Parts: sequence; C-alpha cells; structure tokens
Amino acid sequence: MVNYSSVFTSDQGYPINLVGKTGQAVQISIHNPSQYICANCEQILPDWKQQQFLWVVVVLQQSKYPLLEMTAEIEKEKERLREKFMRFGCDVAFNLRDRGYVTDLIDPRTGYPLLSHPGPVPHDDTAVAKALLDYQVIKNKCCVLVHPEWGTAVYPSVLLSAAPPEMIELVTKAIAPLHGWTEISH
Repeated sequence: MVNYSSVFTSDQGYPINLVGKTGQAVQISIHNPSQYICANCEQILPDWKQQQFLWVVVVLQQSKYPLLEMTAEIEKEKERLREKFMRFGCDVAFNLRDRGYVTDLIDPRTGYPLLSHPGPVPHDDTAVAKALLDYQVIKNKCCVLVHPEWGTAVYPSVLLSAAPPEMIELVTKAIAPLHGWTEISH
C-alpha cells in the first residue's frame, strides 16, 4: 500500500515558471498522484510495488501552435516538444536515481515509462494534468489540454518519482538551465 502526504508547495509557490530561449513558457508542478495513478500504479509501473511515497511532476510546455488539429506542422511541433521533455526528463530522472530515488518519465506519445518495465496499462498525461491541475480537456482525435493562459497551445508530460518534493524541486531548478529554460518569477 502506498502512503500519500499532502500536496507539496515550496516557499516560492508553484508552479515553477520557466521560459525557453524562444520565449515559450514552461510550467512545472509537483503533486500527490491522481486517483488514476493511485488505483493503477502497479499496472503502469509494475517494478514500483514497494514504493512508500510517490510524487507526480507535471511538465507543461507552451506550444507554438494550438494542438487541436493534426497537420504536418503541428505534428512536427509536438515531436519537438516531446524530444525537449525527454532530454530534460532523462536528466532529472537519472539525477534523482543517482541519489537513490526511484524515478521515471512517461513517454508522452506512448504513455509507457521510459526507464522501467511497462505494465499493461498506459499512463495518460492529459488526464493526469486535468485531474491534478483542474484544467479542461477537449476530446478530439486525441485529448487536448486547455491551459488557462495558453489555451490549447500546451504540451503536457509527466515524471514520477519517490524523491521528496524538495529534492525534485532542487534537481529540476538545477537542470532546467542546461536545457535553455530560465526561471521567471510570476
């Protein structure tokens, strides 16, 4: 059985607001798992059976375009944002793993973990962002998150970690600049 403590908020507050070199915003927030993750953790991450605590890191990247339609240009943008998340997420995950904390990132395209054995149930980043952030979702050919400031020009992705939220925040803020993301105060 996994125990969950209350949602973590730092002194600075959440989300961690970043901006990329192109001016596109990035928001990162740390949460208790959604009910879906609680109910399906062993189905999503079968290797994680013995974890006492689990935190969900939601990474939202602002897209150049609304992600409602499927055009070649939009698919190229989604792939660019996916690659950006995968590079960043791998750096964060390996840093936390090096410190002894089980951590993984979910491939936004497939819904399966990148560093652990996948279970029979995929993870749904959009559904988790909706549940944890209370953002609306438009059901199209795929589900599209609606950000309160960016509209549908948002690309959600998720990391899962057993690290304490303070450690996740420390590592995230240390690694973000290596990926061209600068912290801004909101």
